[in-house]
Order: sequence, then C-alpha cells, then structure tokens
Amino acid sequence: MSKIWSVRLQILPDNILKKKEEQSRIQASPLSLKWPNSKQKHGMHEITRDFLVSIAAFATAFGIIYIIVITRYRERMSMLEKGVDPSVFANKRLDTRALKAGMLCVGIALGLLAGNMLDDSNLLDRDVAYFSMTFLFGGISLIANFLVERNLRR
Repeated sequence: MSKIWSVRLQILPDNILKKKEEQSRIQASPLSLKWPNSKQKHGMHEITRDFLVSIAAFATAFGIIYIIVITRYRERMSMLEKGVDPSVFANKRLDTRALKAGMLCVGIALGLLAGNMLDDSNLLDRDVAYFSMTFLFGGISLIANFLVERNLRR
C-alpha cells in the first residue's frame, strides 16, 4: 500500500499535494479550533478569539463594579452598626457629571465639524485638521464647563 501511495505522490503536482497534506492534518486533529480555510497556522479563529476577549472584558468590568458596590455597602453598614449618623452618607455637592459629559461631547462634535471644514478648504492636512480641532474644542468645552460649575457653586 505504501508503494502505491508513493507512486501517487510522484504523479500529483505540488500544490495538490500541499492541499492534501493540510486536509489530512486538519482531519487528524479534531480538537483543534483551526478552520479549514484559515490562514493561521495554529490557534483559534478570529471571531472565537474576539468573542472570548469581549466576554472577559465585560466580566472584568462587572467584577470591578460589583466589588466597589459591595465594599461600599459593607462599609456603610458597619458604620451604621457603630452608631454613625446616616446624614454622613448624603451627597452634599452638586452633581455636574452630566453637564461635563454633555459639554465635552458638544466640544468634540464642534471640533470634528471644524476639522471637516479645514480639510475641505485644504488649509490643513486631513489628520492634523481632525485631531487638532477635536482636542482644541474638547479642551475649550472642559474649560467652559469648569467656569460654569464654578458659577453654579457660588
């Protein structure tokens, strides 16, 4: 049988031999996660890898938030058991995170618009126009947010 196989190998062109060897290698290891038409030599398919990385990232973020919330809850419960006044936990400062996020988004949008206008008028290179205007208007919006917050606290 090996004699017949060797004669057959001599007759077939090289590219067909390589394909047959690759197919036999794939069929020989059913536990590998390599797809038949994949250009990767070893390992998982890109979609599987991306899915696993996404799951790991969400699990990590959830775990961190869960630990923060549980720790804060336990700390407050232990303080209440010791007789601390619950008014200590009240948030006395003005919450302006939404204002800051909104002003930053508006600043970034204005920066993108200004970058687009500079790019269309050929005053600046495309990359320079977009990056510089986005950061410029984003920074201006954060400075304006600081001034608005300072006036609100007075």
